[in-house]
Amino acid sequence: MFRIFNGSEQPDIWLHDSKPQLDKFVLVTVSGSKGEQTVLVTSQKALETKAKHFVQAPKERIVKGSDLIRARISSLFKLSGFILLTVMLTFSLLSFAGIVKARIVLTQSMQPTINAGDVVLSLNPDRLPPEIGDVVTYTARRFDGSSVASFTHRIISGDAETGFVMKGDNNPAPDTQKPKLSDISGVVFFTIPLIGKLLTPAGLLVLVPSIFGLWLIRDSLRNET
Repeated sequence: MFRIFNGSEQPDIWLHDSKPQLDKFVLVTVSGSKGEQTVLVTSQKALETKAKHFVQAPKERIVKGSDLIRARISSLFKLSGFILLTVMLTFSLLSFAGIVKARIVLTQSMQPTINAGDVVLSLNPDRLPPEIGDVVTYTARRFDGSSVASFTHRIISGDAETGFVMKGDNNPAPDTQKPKLSDISGVVFFTIPLIGKLLTPAGLLVLVPSIFGLWLIRDSLRNET
């Protein structure tokens, strides 16, 4: 009786031959996530060896290093696609419900905190009340009450009743208007760098071919696998 893989991390395997013969050989291979271990068992002893020296594995069971790389790249594409789809669906639902809003920053008034081309995500002020120090998006108005434009600046003082004092981090002076709570459309809670630049016509000319090229690469890897 022989104990196979003596002194290894493999499970205990014992081989018993009731009718030992000198010309009898047994090849035992155990494989797992850490690789394979093979021994050639004779009537006298067990010799550590490699299975490939004695048997030819079926083609479908031969895993090459390049195949593993292709499989990992393909899995990465799938995982990235699922994550992107989940994020987009979640954002679409929250945006449709009026909870979350996205806005592309066009100026440098909030540098270095927020740069031109960044996308800011904001929550409805009913869900996230604005406080001093917060960055918010508000609607600037003329004297007759008509809207001029939306600005994303920081609250430096004031309150919801008398109006907030707003200032861009990169601006030398506070804004002229002091918006009240009704003028604030969102309180910024997250910033996505540079995404807004990809959504411009010039950016889309680069983004769309890049996505198409990545799709072709993934399709090619899938076919080869």
